[in-house]
Amino acid sequence: MHQIQLDTIRLYAYHGCLKEESLIGSNYEVDVMIKTNFTEAAITDDLSKTVDYCEVFDIVKEEMNIRANLLENVALRIVKRMKNTIANIEQVSVKITKLNPPMNGNVKGVSIIIEE
Repeated sequence: MHQIQLDTIRLYAYHGCLKEESLIGSNYEVDVMIKTNFTEAAITDDLSKTVDYCEVFDIVKEEMNIRANLLENVALRIVKRMKNTIANIEQVSVKITKLNPPMNGNVKGVSIIIEE
């Protein structure tokens, strides 16, 4: 089993349960880890035999642009879409971090992780 990781995809989005979050938005970081077998791609130097991380990035960006109250909802959509549209994915993990969440305290970020 091999891994492909996209680390710290930085995006601005409008997720959250508070009305202000849907108006003001916030900074987010998304990490994606994909387990796959890219032996054939490594041997043949053929992109079609592995997972194209540009396609992964596009899915993350598009799903992050669809507003949701919960990051759990966004992460699940990302995982399901990747598994349904990209061949060769054995397992995928998505971590979404909301930076500087609107809390009554000094918190760098709040993260959720979904693995399937």
